[in-house]
Amino acid sequence: MILTETQDAVREMVRDFAQERLRPRSAAFEAADGYPDDLWRELAALGLMGMTAPEEVGGSALDTVSYSLALIEIAAGDGALSTILSIHNSLIVGGLLKLGTPAQQARFLPDLIGGRGTGAFALTEADTGSDASAIRTRAVKVDGGWRLNGAKQFISNGRIAKVAIVFAMSNPEAGKRGMTAFLVLTDSPGYVVEKVEHKLGQKASDTCAIRFDDVFVPDDMVLGAEGEGYRIALSNLEAGRIGIAAQCIGMAQEALKIAIGYAKERRSFGQAIIEHQAVGHRLAGLAAKLEAARQLVLHAAAVKDTGASCLTEASMAKLVASETAEEVVSGALQTLGGYGYLEEYGVARIYRDMRVCQIYEGTSDIQRMVIARALTA
Repeated sequence: MILTETQDAVREMVRDFAQERLRPRSAAFEAADGYPDDLWRELAALGLMGMTAPEEVGGSALDTVSYSLALIEIAAGDGALSTILSIHNSLIVGGLLKLGTPAQQARFLPDLIGGRGTGAFALTEADTGSDASAIRTRAVKVDGGWRLNGAKQFISNGRIAKVAIVFAMSNPEAGKRGMTAFLVLTDSPGYVVEKVEHKLGQKASDTCAIRFDDVFVPDDMVLGAEGEGYRIALSNLEAGRIGIAAQCIGMAQEALKIAIGYAKERRSFGQAIIEHQAVGHRLAGLAAKLEAARQLVLHAAAVKDTGASCLTEASMAKLVASETAEEVVSGALQTLGGYGYLEEYGVARIYRDMRVCQIYEGTSDIQRMVIARALTA
């Protein structure tokens, strides 16, 4: 698609930041299992902690296409950080903007958008995975609020978040209509980070097992209406999947850039290896597939900007982008040969960071199921 001047300016601004401030430090972020506090303030100063939030609450008021372009460039600089920013912008800030009361927005948005905190989205449980309606965490009504008990698994930002959107069954007999969303302060008594998972990749982005031991949540911290939790969870699928799809493009883009640069410099049999047909054609094919996936992601974002439903487009974008990313990054690693297997060249880290993209925000199997349903509708 042809970008507007504003969209192109956003892309260039975030690209410069990511390549100068993130990419050179990505390995250090991974080794430290996290990010320095001053980085959140840098991101906030650039408007990246409230990308699609309106200006009146301190946001950047970007459209979804610009948001996707920004995430692509952040992911090219550091894949794990793009996960945090995707969750933060689409699920936490976006959720508060759509469903939060004026008091909830006034309480949380200034710090979230100002880089003084981030959030977690606590839906997944160990035995439920893609079946969100089967969650076991319970919310029992008490005087002045609710008591939460249960456990969540694979919760990004679970350790560093200041607030978590937690889904629990407030009326188990009502099935999915008995689920409610709550805003839970992570310093609440009974909010327990049971384990920070040791992962294959994206190690700078914490992924946690969380336990809720009789956590009290006041009535004014219910997000949306009681019993609307399942609808709230599903309402975030479009933005979440577009965000992860954009992340895939960014990581693959960086891996391909490394491979092309290497192929231009590495000489074999008297010429740069990119001039050998086997290598040149491999890179050409990967570049074409990556560009096709990029356009699919931007199309899904553009559809969302019209206000129309775009769940099918978002699922297509997430499916194609995540599977294309694996092919592109694997091909980039192959181009570097043995050096691609070494951490210092950067592709190995991208390879590890990228693999989870076919799993979270709905596995590839789930995306195919959503697309298939649309075909038969």
